[in-house]
Amino acid sequence: MSAVLPIVVVRGVVKVHAKDKAPVVAVSGIDLTLNPGESVALVGPSGCGKSTLLNLLSGVDRPDEGEVRVGGLNLARAKEHELVDLRRRVVGVVFQQFHLVPHLTVAENVALPLSLAGRRDDARVLALLERVGLVKRAGHYPGELSGGEQQRTAVARALVHRPALVLADEPTGNLDSAAGAAVLDLLDELRRETNAALLLVTHDAAIAARADRTVRMKDGRIVTMEP
Repeated sequence: MSAVLPIVVVRGVVKVHAKDKAPVVAVSGIDLTLNPGESVALVGPSGCGKSTLLNLLSGVDRPDEGEVRVGGLNLARAKEHELVDLRRRVVGVVFQQFHLVPHLTVAENVALPLSLAGRRDDARVLALLERVGLVKRAGHYPGELSGGEQQRTAVARALVHRPALVLADEPTGNLDSAAGAAVLDLLDELRRETNAALLLVTHDAAIAARADRTVRMKDGRIVTMEP
């Protein structure tokens, strides 16, 4: 049996931001791997580097030192069109603030990653809308939805192209407990079905406890990893 290759490999990564003309080390010496099908909770105080790490994994930022590989692609050396293709095909992102396109319907928002990649799969979109309980809202616009409905739309959009890596930045932060639990259940179900790796940022210990591993950051570094 062949060994399972990690979907994410991070080695010795450093990222420095300029703040008020002074350099600020956002992440320093990070080492991390994620395997297909694995769920990992990323925890730590605000400003510890969690969001910077997500940006590095999605190719929005590039490391100043070290190596970031997602799906075998070295993001530090990748060309811009390769990073765009990575975000369209390999990575799915669930934002805390939803980031739905206001002038697109629910169905059009969910289909957006497929449309941007030049693919069309109406059956896949419909199937996901059924899974998230939004078939009857398919023709509605984001402004007509509740917070829970908007986040479920965002989850469906992040997973419609069957990404190998799902990045979720506080996906329940703007939801009540019931809506938040439904979103987490949905993420877990769809992750298992597609064997995607899930990296979820959270401040909630109960949410972190659901993951296979908890990675704790402080001052730009990983300080503990707890299975």
